[in-house]
Amino acid sequence: MPTLAQLRSFLAVAEHLHFREAAAALRMSQPTLSGNVSALEEILDTQLLERTTRKVLLTPSGERVAEHAWRVLAAVDDLMGEVAQNREPFNGPAHLGVIPTVAPYVLPALLPMFARRFPRLKLTVHEAKTETILEEVREGRLDLVLLALPTEIGGLVEEPLYDEEFLLALPHGHPLAADPAPLGREALKGLDIVLLNQGHCLREQAIDVCREVGARATATTYATSLPTLVQLVAGGLGVTLLPESAVPVETGKRVRLALRRFADPAPGRTIGLAYRASSARATEYAQLAKAVRGAIRQRRLPVKVVS
Repeated sequence: MPTLAQLRSFLAVAEHLHFREAAAALRMSQPTLSGNVSALEEILDTQLLERTTRKVLLTPSGERVAEHAWRVLAAVDDLMGEVAQNREPFNGPAHLGVIPTVAPYVLPALLPMFARRFPRLKLTVHEAKTETILEEVREGRLDLVLLALPTEIGGLVEEPLYDEEFLLALPHGHPLAADPAPLGREALKGLDIVLLNQGHCLREQAIDVCREVGARATATTYATSLPTLVQLVAGGLGVTLLPESAVPVETGKRVRLALRRFADPAPGRTIGLAYRASSARATEYAQLAKAVRGAIRQRRLPVKVVS
């Protein structure tokens, strides 16, 4: 196969139509230049130059090879330039996975920050359930994921971002709605607790809270999304546990919903970023996590940012 040195030597001669001038332009000796061109002709098994005592001319084959050589070297230059640019921090593509019970409530605080602070970072967002985005980050299709921690998956670095409490969401007019005092978890006993479908980590977290106090979730009503879950509760089909970050959005739609806090220690979850420990950009992602914490703190979301 032709080497880049051979292609560059040939193109220099094609441009200058003079071996001495071409060698001077490339800062190499004329014998080396001539050797590169001759080797290229031998590899391609064709004559590229017509050499006379007075000048050098391109053969028809030489003209066609010169066109291809220009494209090859231009592509190599583009490759080197792009790699050099991507070595700079916060540059190039970054694929972020987010679980559905976080995306609508936190991304509005994060996306403007990414655009402002990291304009060269080409961020794409993929929303999916926990199991899906964990598989995709392990397989390299996603670079980092925003989800509930811990993941209990080996090979991932976990960066906690914030803690948030679960509130008990009740239909308006429910017997428990009027009392403003914090609830004990035992209040969940005997309630019809509606959940998200399987695959949502929030479902498993709610089941864990219920299991601690011996409460049972209803097996007849499930929702595919948090907004639907809120509507089911508002419609009187049961109660549910609602992450506090979702409250400003889900209760701002004229939904007739009552909310009760739990007594300490209140049930809740930790949300964070996770990425492969082997990633070449692990240091960048750690800095991104710090920037995300700052954006959440500045937006004053109803959560406790992890220091």
